[in-house]
Amino acid sequence: MNELQLLISGGESDTLDFKKRIQQPDRIARTLASFANTRGGIILVGVMDNGEVTGIDPEEEIYTLQQAADYYCEPPVNIFFKELENEDGKTVLKVIIPESVEKPHLVKVKEGDWRSYVRVKDETVLSSNMAGKILKNELTQKAPLPLDSQEIALMDFLKANRRITQKQFMKLVNISHPRAYRILIRMVLAGAIRLHQAEPEDYYTLA
Repeated sequence: MNELQLLISGGESDTLDFKKRIQQPDRIARTLASFANTRGGIILVGVMDNGEVTGIDPEEEIYTLQQAADYYCEPPVNIFFKELENEDGKTVLKVIIPESVEKPHLVKVKEGDWRSYVRVKDETVLSSNMAGKILKNELTQKAPLPLDSQEIALMDFLKANRRITQKQFMKLVNISHPRAYRILIRMVLAGAIRLHQAEPEDYYTLA
């Protein structure tokens, strides 16, 4: 049994997905980000959901996938490619997405709307609170971390005001939604600040 047959025989899972074609970069970006945000994974392009190999033109698929990874994900998702063939000579593109050290990756759903996704079993699932999932599923080292000017501004604000929302932080240092979100989560994971889930909006305090 060759590599392609071995992969297909296991079926779709939390680390493997089958795609017949890649046509919409914004949609495949969700799958790429979900793997990067979870345990990493593989997409086989040119394979139907039932495991039937249809084959593809790898150059076309690589272009769309790279566009999805670079322009629809924030930060961009690292992906790697390998071409595989079945016994009939049909080409399948193996897309390898490592688990990211820069998680969470957000996906541009529409202008100004960035969302996070995770992989659950064989599905890509919208995460309503990526921060909560990361904190629940990962052991983190509460070690001191070097702070940049934006993070220093965050800490100074919290010392003076006790709490801050993501929108307030965005306005404070004049940065985008995804950038603010990643800084806040990084600071939570480092043990510098604490996330409080609340209505109508989550907020952060000093740890």
